[in-house]
Formats: sequence, structure tokens, C-alpha cells
Amino acid sequence: MNERRTTLAGPGHVGDGRSHPAAVVVFVVFVLLAAAACGARSGHGATSAPGDTAEITPEAAAAHIERGIEPVGQVVAGSIETTDGRTRSYHLYVPASLPSDAPVPLLVGLHGGGGWGTQFEDNSRFDRLAEANGFLVVYPDGVGVSLIGEDDHLRTWNAGTCCGQAEKDGIDDVAFISQLIDQIEADHHVDPSRVYAAGHSNGAMLSYRLACELSDKIVAVGIVSGALEIDSCTPAKPVSVIQINGTADDNVPIDGGRGSRTLSGGSHPPPRDGADAIARADACADGPEVGVRGDLTTTSWTGCADGTDVRYVVIDGSPHAWPGSVGRPLSGLTVGTPYPDYDASFEVWAFLSSHPR
Repeated sequence: MNERRTTLAGPGHVGDGRSHPAAVVVFVVFVLLAAAACGARSGHGATSAPGDTAEITPEAAAAHIERGIEPVGQVVAGSIETTDGRTRSYHLYVPASLPSDAPVPLLVGLHGGGGWGTQFEDNSRFDRLAEANGFLVVYPDGVGVSLIGEDDHLRTWNAGTCCGQAEKDGIDDVAFISQLIDQIEADHHVDPSRVYAAGHSNGAMLSYRLACELSDKIVAVGIVSGALEIDSCTPAKPVSVIQINGTADDNVPIDGGRGSRTLSGGSHPPPRDGADAIARADACADGPEVGVRGDLTTTSWTGCADGTDVRYVVIDGSPHAWPGSVGRPLSGLTVGTPYPDYDASFEVWAFLSSHPR
């Protein structure tokens, strides 16, 4: 059996919101507490996660992908010198099951505001799905603020009007992700028609920006607990989108505005606006059609350019936490308890993998 080798570590949890000096101390305290508590949860060696037992939707079942399994591949730590003179870090999961004679999909996994790459790896468990389904997944790190002696925490992405230090400094995260994709394609046999991005919260917001500004490389995106944070979205090529938001999200409220648990101040557009914008950009001819199944209300646009689709899933009662993720003792302080009956990682990958270019 191949041994899983890890060179980076540091699971934690995320909050999110826009920059606001008065909230920085609260944000720092939370991240320190969350990091201290991470030892209380299980690691990658666990054979199952709460989301693994959630009933999958008919749409996801139609994708015929496998449930996640224990990841026994290799985690490769790396860094890139970007055009703005920064050293940006990432780590790449290479499954033991990866075929050696065929091009494979690549998923870019983007952590939320205040998180970091290995935290999102642990929270989303995309490694498990990558092992079961034979794709690469890379977890880049946002820009940190170094307020606690290191920049492993409090990392954010510049998604437009959000979030934190990355937005304040005008970091070109779109260029970073573009360069990162180029690097991985140079080192591995990546299928350019199956390059995807998915993120949580601030990472979801950057995923939307990538759909709008990097559609020559990004084929489809998964948005969880996020919103579109740029004023104009005009992708050069049509992009498929699955977006997942909860009605009990107090960080990025379902109707927009500033949530009661938004740690860094500011307000957000209504999440639905992003799905509407992509549906217009993709020139979707059919829909939206609305279907209700238990707590899920799914709005779908089809008949879109180049075979793309747009799907907007609202989960009644779901908070900001990644649905189906493994909870942490302190998660309820800022993101709520993960909704247990929807495996967001599985649903996102099922959608993305069904929408190559």
C-alpha cells in the first residue's frame, strides 16, 4: 500500500467577511482558539466523515462518481514566485489511484477567510474523493496578515469587494491561480477541459471571480456559502456553476447584507445574484426551473451556451459551515454546526465532473 506523505499541516476553521479594523482582535482570538481545538477532531486517517452518510441527490447520483475513501497518496508542498514579487504557497494532493497514462482533472480548492490550504483540505475532504475518482486537487494559501507571529492563519483572498488583507492590498489572486494551474499542468498530465475551482465563503467568492475572469482555464466552479463580489461578470467562455447557500447563514446572509456573525464588518450582495449573473453570461435559454426536495430548493438554468449549466441550491436551516463537514468544538462560535444531511463535497464534485468543456 502507498503511504500518504504530508509535508504541511494545520487544520482549523473559518469565518469570513470584509476588512474592518475593529474586528481584527476578535478574529485573531477566534483563529487561535480554533487552531488550539483542532486536536480534538479526527484526521485524514478516519474511514468516514459525517457527509459520507448523507443521502445524495438524484442529480449527483446521475454523475456516477464514487464515495470518498481513505487518501493514501502524496501531498506535495510547493511555492510560486508571483509577478508581484510574493512567494505564494500551496500543496497538491496526488492520489495513489491516479492513472499514469491518461490526462486527469484538476480541482483548485479555496479556503475561506481566516482559513488556509490544509485547513480546507481537512474540512472539505476533497482528498478522499480525489483518491476514489482519480483527480488532482490543489489547496493554495491566501495572503496572511502576520499578526500572531506567523502568516499561517487569517489568510484571505481578494475576491473583489471582499475580503480582509488581500482585498486591502489589492492582491492579484486571479493571476496567482492562473500561474498555479500552469505550474501543475507543467508537472502533471492535466486535462485542460476539466480544470475546476471550488471554495468556501471567501474562497467561494474567489471561485466566482475566477469564473468571470479566468474562464479560459476554469471550466466550472463550486460555490459554497459565498456570493459574487465583483460588479461585472463577463467570462470569455461559458462556465458552469453550482452554488450552495443556507437560509441560516449569519455570515453571508441569504438575502444579502451584513450578517450578525460576519467577523470583519461590511455587507454582501444577495447570493442569488451570482447565479443570475452567470446564467445571463452563459445565455441560458431554459429556466430557471425550481424544484423542492426536503430542505433543498434547487433553481436550475439549462440550455446554456456550450452545454453549460447553472444550479443554485438553497438549504433550509443550513448555516455558514460547509455542509456535511466534520465539525469542530468551536465551529459554532462563527460558522454554526454543519448541516449534516447534505454532502457538499460530493455534490460539488459530482456537478463539476459532469461539466467538462
